[in-house]
Amino acid sequence: MTKLHLSWPKLKQNLWEWRGVALATPTVAGLIIIIRLSGLLQSLEWAALDQFFRWRPKEPIDERILIVGIDESDLQGIKKWPVPDEVLAKLLNKIKSQQPRAIGLDLYRDLPVEPGHQALIKVFESTPNLIGIEKIVGDSRGFSVAPPPILGKQGRVGANDVVLDGDGKIRRGLLFLTPPDRSIPSFGLLLAMLYLQAEGITPQAADNGFLKLGKTVFVPFEANDGSYVGADAGGYQVILNFRGPRGTFPTVSMNDVLQGRIPPEKIRNRIVIVGPTAASLNDFFYTPYSGGRTNFQERAAGVEIHAHLSSQILSAALSGGSLIKSWPDALEYGWIFFWSCVGAALAWQLQSWRWTAGSLAIATTALLGSSYLAFLNSWWIPVIPPIASLLLSAVAIVAYIAHIERKDRQIVMNIFGRYVTPQIAEAIWHDRDRLLKEGRLKGQKVTATVLFTDLKNFSTISEQLDPEVLMSWLNEYMEAMSQLVLAHGGVVDKFIGDAIMAVFGVPIPRTTEEAISHDANAAVRCAVQMGSTLELLNELWKTQGRPTVAMRVGIATGTIVTGSIGSSQRLDYTAIGDSVNVAARLESYDKSIDGGICRILINEETYRYIHASFTTKLVGSTQLKGREQLTPIYQVLLD
Repeated sequence: MTKLHLSWPKLKQNLWEWRGVALATPTVAGLIIIIRLSGLLQSLEWAALDQFFRWRPKEPIDERILIVGIDESDLQGIKKWPVPDEVLAKLLNKIKSQQPRAIGLDLYRDLPVEPGHQALIKVFESTPNLIGIEKIVGDSRGFSVAPPPILGKQGRVGANDVVLDGDGKIRRGLLFLTPPDRSIPSFGLLLAMLYLQAEGITPQAADNGFLKLGKTVFVPFEANDGSYVGADAGGYQVILNFRGPRGTFPTVSMNDVLQGRIPPEKIRNRIVIVGPTAASLNDFFYTPYSGGRTNFQERAAGVEIHAHLSSQILSAALSGGSLIKSWPDALEYGWIFFWSCVGAALAWQLQSWRWTAGSLAIATTALLGSSYLAFLNSWWIPVIPPIASLLLSAVAIVAYIAHIERKDRQIVMNIFGRYVTPQIAEAIWHDRDRLLKEGRLKGQKVTATVLFTDLKNFSTISEQLDPEVLMSWLNEYMEAMSQLVLAHGGVVDKFIGDAIMAVFGVPIPRTTEEAISHDANAAVRCAVQMGSTLELLNELWKTQGRPTVAMRVGIATGTIVTGSIGSSQRLDYTAIGDSVNVAARLESYDKSIDGGICRILINEETYRYIHASFTTKLVGSTQLKGREQLTPIYQVLLD
């Protein structure tokens, strides 16, 4: 119980110190989540997904699928488009003779293309594993395309519609379209199911009602899956797991098949998809591989898009892989929050731009690496939102640290800033963590040199001068003297009427004899310079009709206690102790001792440090007020 009691204040202090992190982390994470839900990050997340596709090692060629492309050389050979039904019938018969598992005709045939229409009808009727296409969703002008009549009656038609994202790329595939009152399987799905029938795999309904083929339940795409925000999730969609860029599947030309140049084993037991690949036919689509330096704006033929979907279904059904999955919303939000914590913690712990930037670079690399590894295992997790959360939370903490430093600097400068040199102020600032405690400087015992000054006959002068003139004259004197203190590395502790108290050797404690000696010499040099400056001021004041004065200085080196005194509204840094009292007594000691324009009396400790540099004489030893022992007094003689 005692141990817990002792640790609680420490825990509270740590929690208080980390309050900025505790505030910034959820705030930044929440802001990023809101921005993400608005859709503003969607295009960037798509770009990140595309880059992962391009980074991923190229998968082996899927030999289960063969594309028979109608290329430019084929068009030159038949000199007609669309391909006449006669040519198409010959091509399908040639493919059929090689015993493929499924034949897909990715060409519209809702109308005859003579010559040879009857021959094509016979092929349609006699080829049960032939699948045609229809377009369900209207194009930009609202037109759809009907299926070949024979194939339509026999239910051997699949929809060849594709889903385009807002940037014009295909990242999703359709398993079913669901216009009112019916469900139409896609072209790629029908071809895959024909292939799987030979493996003894037929469509089934999972417990949740989703489509099950072999080892995989196909979970339909939802409007906010992955990085999508409010996407059109109509029908039964899945995220396409592209096997690679354009040219991933084995492809032969129509003419090569017609001429018998394709070995039968390249067709037997495969899915064969016939479709246009000629550039002039413009049946091409942008995919995640349509980017990067090597394949910028490369497009894949429509027949390849269907091949990718069929290949994905086959792999999922036979081996249980290839479907891209995404996290539920709560897990994605937690992922964003986690990286917000990382960014805030790094910035707070390191508190250095250089180290923070370096650590953020490492953290970003780790984030990208973990997201990429997840993608290699078919998981699509957020990339851009956590990166934004990581960096923005770090920026927020850096700004918070800067704010705290400004407040700390203001506290320090409020205590010291009026009457210290920039060098001392900077030293105080750099040592602020040791000096500042609860908004004030803690008391500490140091060895320093204290200087007191006072003007001779000031009371008489103040009675003779007009108050406005008196204050102007006195301020001119104080300004000159305080600047000399600063110039010699001292701290002006306070002004008391016409008196000045200055300390040399604070607030950074002196720990060596050399440093203490330097402070004592600086104090005496300052006093000597004060006498010279006052002489110049007297000459100026004489021309102005103002009074001239002399001054007394008392200097004592020894132990003092320094710290801030006052309330939270007003703090003053000051020094107290025996040496302060000695310096004050030396300044007022035996006013009959003449010292010219500036009489300087010092104690024995100061004398020990400065006697080699200044001309001095022993005045005597006396018992100063408030002290029991005798104090040797020395006078510094001016030239």
